Amino acid sequence: MKNVLFVCSQNKLRSPTAEQVFASWPDIEVSSAGTNNDAENPLSSELIEWADIVFVMEKAHRAKVQGKHRSALKGKRLICLHIPDDYDFMDPSLVQLLKAKVPRHL
Repeated sequence: MKNVLFVCSQNKLRSPTAEQVFASWPDIEVSSAGTNNDAENPLSSELIEWADIVFVMEKAHRAKVQGKHRSALKGKRLICLHIPDDYDFMDPSLVQLLKAKVPRHL
């Protein structure tokens, strides 16, 4: 079982969509968080420690995660999906992008 964490800014659109899309996939547990302090579920070192793989949506998220949680990231895979903040929650185009990009890293 792999623990997979999806991260965006507010944890309202992209990362919760990813969490929902992959929640029923076999052999993985998923969660999501946001890099902003006022995110729905703010990113914590505990969440990163829980995860085997951390997916971020943008380079800016990767930089924030690396800056704030460097020690928790040791031995973790941190992957940037390069998905801009152009989608609504469960937008079919976003779901399609996630299904194309995420599985190759699992």
